[in-house]
Amino acid sequence: MSGRVCGGGDALSVALSLPVSRLEICHANATDRTPLLPNGSEHPRSFGERVRAVVSPENGPTWAHSVRFFFLGTWFNVFLVFVPLSFIAHHLNWDAGLRFLFSFLAILPLAKACWERRPTNAELGDTLAGLLNASFGNAVEIIVGVAALLQGELRIVQTSMLGSILSNLLLVLGCSFLAGGLKFQESNFQVTAAQTSSSLMTLSVITLVIPAAYHASKANESEPFNGGKLTSLAPPNPDDRSLSGLLTISRGTAIILLLMYIAYLYFQLKSHASLFEAEASEDDESHGPEMNAVSAGVALLAVTVITSFCADYLVASIEETAERYSIPKPFIGLILIPIVANAAEHVTSIWMAMKNKMELTIGICVGSSIQIATFVVPLLVIVGWITGHELTLFFANFETIVLFVSVLLVNLLVQDGKSNYMEGLMLVSLYIVIALAFWVS
Repeated sequence: MSGRVCGGGDALSVALSLPVSRLEICHANATDRTPLLPNGSEHPRSFGERVRAVVSPENGPTWAHSVRFFFLGTWFNVFLVFVPLSFIAHHLNWDAGLRFLFSFLAILPLAKACWERRPTNAELGDTLAGLLNASFGNAVEIIVGVAALLQGELRIVQTSMLGSILSNLLLVLGCSFLAGGLKFQESNFQVTAAQTSSSLMTLSVITLVIPAAYHASKANESEPFNGGKLTSLAPPNPDDRSLSGLLTISRGTAIILLLMYIAYLYFQLKSHASLFEAEASEDDESHGPEMNAVSAGVALLAVTVITSFCADYLVASIEETAERYSIPKPFIGLILIPIVANAAEHVTSIWMAMKNKMELTIGICVGSSIQIATFVVPLLVIVGWITGHELTLFFANFETIVLFVSVLLVNLLVQDGKSNYMEGLMLVSLYIVIALAFWVS
């Protein structure tokens, strides 16, 4: 018989009656008072001890380190000074331009904090992290959209959502291709994953074209001879005869898009996860988390609440700011708000492109656009349905065409799985042309 037995004579007599496999459990430094089954003598930790272990982790960052990192971890936090200024300007009814500017700048560090405190796959697992990223990755867009929706600013809701999609697809992806192309002659990425993502974006665009076509057909039925004038250049009025049908189409489509997004999450995170995985590098594992789990959760909750107030103040000042300073409201919703809401994602995407990690860049830019088109916009339509606000998926004809050609250009550029600075210039140029068009709209 082979095996090592610990303890004295009593232990030996017990051990001889055990099978050989049980003898392997004996530890080298055991004594004659060491039980053969040590787990049976351990007492489970009390609830208070488990809570203290979570609140004050032994191995993770302390609360003092977490708080210091939250406020001093990046130079972006300099803009936190505009958070109290936004509250003061709103409640003291300062000039509309100041209220808009302070709220605009206050959302910058809050958006970055929402992005950095999002859950990761390593912390929660792929599926749960993917579902939570859908909410927190675009938390600012959801908050601004709900705030505008509850105030009845349906055009701001539509233009801000459309602007977020265009900003990610054209401005951010274009700047990323440009930055990566200036450092590397050519960058490669996974073709199948990029084409799948862009195809889903194409589907979401088609769901916007159908309501526009339906409204145009109803308008032509009511005015078959309109002297050659264009119809349906703006969303329908409450008295429009096509509104009832548009609401039915939009709400049904919103439910289908949400189901499609759930299927896409399963496709991306489970069944075909290998297509979306980026190669790990030493830089990714060189440092651990800067905040413990509880402090990051508390910070994320606090940032979300503060962002909701700042977004509410921002939306409340848009109308007066647009009239006083002659800034078109579509330009504010389509260009300005998306830039500040997606500022952190912009920086991260460009930084990843400069490291030649184009899978991550595509995931941030195209993935965020998919979240907005198939999750955030349908969610806002359903929220409007519940709260009695008649938000539809019918955008103005010009906006629908702009989105269609933007997605078409992105599809053409990503289909070969390669990128360079020239493709980046194309995307940025189209974004500037669109911004110019909405400035004079």
